[in-house]
Amino acid sequence: MPTPTPRPSAPGPFLPGLELARRFYTEAVRPLLADAAPGIPYSAARIGPGSEVLGYDTPRSADHEWGPRLQLFLHPEDAPQHAARIREALAERLPKTFHGWPTNFAPTGEPRDIRVMRTTDGPVHHRVEITDIPTWFQATLGFDPTPGITPTDWLTTPTQNLAEVTAGAVFHDGLKTLVPLRKALTWYPHDTWLRVLATHWQAIADEEAFVGRCGEVGDELGSAVVTASLTGTLMRLCLLMNRRYPPYAKWLGTAFTHTPEGSHLTPVLTAAVTAPNWRTRETHLTTAYETLATLHNQLRLTDRVDPTTRPYHSRPFRVLRADRFAEALLSRANAPEDAGKPRSDNT
Repeated sequence: MPTPTPRPSAPGPFLPGLELARRFYTEAVRPLLADAAPGIPYSAARIGPGSEVLGYDTPRSADHEWGPRLQLFLHPEDAPQHAARIREALAERLPKTFHGWPTNFAPTGEPRDIRVMRTTDGPVHHRVEITDIPTWFQATLGFDPTPGITPTDWLTTPTQNLAEVTAGAVFHDGLKTLVPLRKALTWYPHDTWLRVLATHWQAIADEEAFVGRCGEVGDELGSAVVTASLTGTLMRLCLLMNRRYPPYAKWLGTAFTHTPEGSHLTPVLTAAVTAPNWRTRETHLTTAYETLATLHNQLRLTDRVDPTTRPYHSRPFRVLRADRFAEALLSRANAPEDAGKPRSDNT
């Protein structure tokens, strides 16, 4: 079992990693590139994996893969010829520390070459990733968006990955490609968005009656598990309705609290997942269902759908019948000539 890696001590007040990367590029990397790679066009950014890209890093983040780091993108024709030379020049000439943080990243013995900042007297093993745009996007997203983005690309790419490539910051776009690509990936095409929303509403429809059904047979643990599953789906749905890519589980709650509905729904959903019995869980979920159903109507993506909850057929469980929202969205998505037009508010 690997030995836990000690967390580096902060050299002063915490500087968010994205700002650290910006300063690292401006003050340390850019001046060296002017000498080591004169005339070679490039783009520089801090995007991709890392809590600092999403703006969620804290001092705890410094214990691995956090620090003075960024990406340098070369033209695909330039990368094979110049990447190794630039990488070596940075290793030899970058300062050993930057704003008090080591620029050298040492191995921890963990899988996937996880590294942590450590001082060194020799060349630095820096985290300036040097690559080209198609190669990097293919590795990060699973597809290269430069020739275009297909519906399959959109629907098979995890929202965490889409968040990683559209958040963060571009410091320089000498290739004049990175900024347009990120803009193209900023959000789903309209009909794809409707389909993604429909999938989440249908996921709610598939489970919403189980909170009561589990509880009715005395399975409060099962009811709680279903409630937790529904809560996660509701949080992701809320983010999607606000045109924000839901991050993976570690940051889902943080991202959700930053939505306009988060301040109201966070205590509601917290009460749902901590409730001692299924009837209380159902009551809190009902509030969340109706809040997001009302938001759906405010977005005017479809004709108005009744946002109130109701009994589940003849059973004594309160549900939204979320499949109604899924069906309305899919009906609209299948009518591309109407895509993007505001819908009427008819009942």
